Amino acid sequence: MPKKLDDPLTFKIFDKDIDDETQIALSKSLALAVDTEAMGLIHGRDRLCLIQICDALDNVICIRIERNQDSAPNLKSILEKKTIEKVFHFARFDLAALANNLNIDVNPIFCTKIASKIGRTYSPRHGLKEVVLETVGVELDKQAQSSDWGKVGDLTQKQLIYAANDVRYLLGAKHKLEEMLKREGRWELAQKCFQCVPIFSELDRRRFTNIFDH
Repeated sequence: MPKKLDDPLTFKIFDKDIDDETQIALSKSLALAVDTEAMGLIHGRDRLCLIQICDALDNVICIRIERNQDSAPNLKSILEKKTIEKVFHFARFDLAALANNLNIDVNPIFCTKIASKIGRTYSPRHGLKEVVLETVGVELDKQAQSSDWGKVGDLTQKQLIYAANDVRYLLGAKHKLEEMLKREGRWELAQKCFQCVPIFSELDRRRFTNIFDH
């Protein structure tokens, strides 16, 4: 039976960037779960609208990004900090969105989608909902996934809850997947794949596709 979705320990919403106090608090983290919401999936056409972060204590932060905004200095310092592991699901998209919109070069990273594909080879299903359900026992509601994230100042409660839940269980899923990868002798391979993600993200941003095909 899936666990019931409960409320996060804290939930804060910022406009454009996190404040200095939050930046200092997050800088002490060893790992942070991160996700983004955009107007679509094409970088350069579809702008970044929202960034969600969750720490190991279940403190959730949402940063609303304005149209034509091109920087977020405090957020950049956190996402580029080498001592903090940033955990994404399908990091390839999020890294490209953060670089394209806010000039943030995220590193180091852990991608639960890649980890799932290398570790959970018994399953053809590697979406966030399926991975979180198996590894953490929580069933996510994905109904707000395809919605208008551009109305950043007027997001609905349903959208904000969806956005928060998308990051709240990533760290738990990461730990379970890491255990599985190490048990099956695939951990080093997964780490090599994580290191390749920024390159694939840059290729996506520059509109290069299938360059490794014959």
